Amino acid sequence: MKTVFLIDRKLPLGLIANTAAALGLSLGSKVEGLVGPDIFDKDERIHIGITKVNLPILGTSQEEIKAIREKVYEEEFRDILVIDFCSVAQKSKRYEDYTELLSETKVDNIKYLGICLYGSSQKINKLTGGFSLL
Repeated sequence: MKTVFLIDRKLPLGLIANTAAALGLSLGSKVEGLVGPDIFDKDERIHIGITKVNLPILGTSQEEIKAIREKVYEEEFRDILVIDFCSVAQKSKRYEDYTELLSETKVDNIKYLGICLYGSSQKINKLTGGFSLL
């Protein structure tokens, strides 16, 4: 299995970091076993478990992100988990605002800041092979 983040390369650094963090939190809540156990160092101080998988962050455009987001609805890619972070989420101060605004937004009007893909390495590579690291 493979995980890839695709984030709009034109975003300011702070929004890139925020988008990656939001996507990572959602991924961790959806896929069991991605986070390793807590570890104690030699001085018996705890270090909370971190990701057990690589999380490459690739840069692309909002248009490409949207195109890949739509491609995941095709039969070939339906088993790919896709998590998105859009401008509606970024502008919302509370989750309740986000759910209300997003439920009233047509898909054509959604501007994706980033997406996270999780699934078969072969399929993820097919979708994202042309993109480079941010």
